[in-house]
Amino acid sequence: MFRKKTQQVISREQAAFLSRIQRRKALVLTIQWTLLFAFFLLWETAARYGWIDPFIFSQPSRMFAAGIQMAQDGSLWTHIGTTLWETVAGFVLGTILGTLTAVLLWWNRFVSDVAEPYLVVLNSLPKTALAPIIIVWIGNNQTSIIVVALLTSVVVTIMSVLNGFLQVDHEKIKLIQIFGGTKLQVLAKVVFPANIPCILNALKINVGLSFVGVIVGEFLVAQSGLGFLIVYGGQIFKLDWVMLSVIVLAVLAAAMYEGISLLEKKFMKWQE
Repeated sequence: MFRKKTQQVISREQAAFLSRIQRRKALVLTIQWTLLFAFFLLWETAARYGWIDPFIFSQPSRMFAAGIQMAQDGSLWTHIGTTLWETVAGFVLGTILGTLTAVLLWWNRFVSDVAEPYLVVLNSLPKTALAPIIIVWIGNNQTSIIVVALLTSVVVTIMSVLNGFLQVDHEKIKLIQIFGGTKLQVLAKVVFPANIPCILNALKINVGLSFVGVIVGEFLVAQSGLGFLIVYGGQIFKLDWVMLSVIVLAVLAAAMYEGISLLEKKFMKWQE
């Protein structure tokens, strides 16, 4: 009888705890959407009542109308597809090359020590400053934009993943070595699995960096894409196109970030 009552009390407490968590999540989500709606409402109101110049600042209704028109003629999807393809290509290549380079530097500590100051300098150097040089070297084409996106993310990936590799518990590594494990087995059984969360975190960082690299590249050489639309819209004073492109970029970046977050959650559940 006492055991049943204890289980019932624990069950009620757990249910109350879970209910509080759900209410908090709902409250956070409600406030987030309310703030977003209030921002666009204030923007629209300010433009309609002349508090701001809609020609300079645009307004949500004009952006929406421009988006509908461009979606109907297909130009919006062309620009989105171009930017998304370039971003995903640079994002994937930067993550893969960065992770592989981190593995090589972990494997050979001498090379890692030699490369460390160069990595620090490259990490502090604004990658966008290299964009004109990359375009001169590779050419006025989409490949140069992808390379710029790759460069903005690869060094950050190398440093973050390598730092994670070096912080793995040395006792676990020694245990495998005592039982005759090779360095490849240490990497495959201990180091790499322990750093999957670190790699996923690097993916989250690379989302924003890849978009930055792509937009900078499109500013300089693109004939299509959201970066091109921003520059062209600014040149002909179509601020509706400019602001619409910025909003679409924010939505795409948020969607990619959420996709990686879902992947991380699935991995954590699988690990449990």
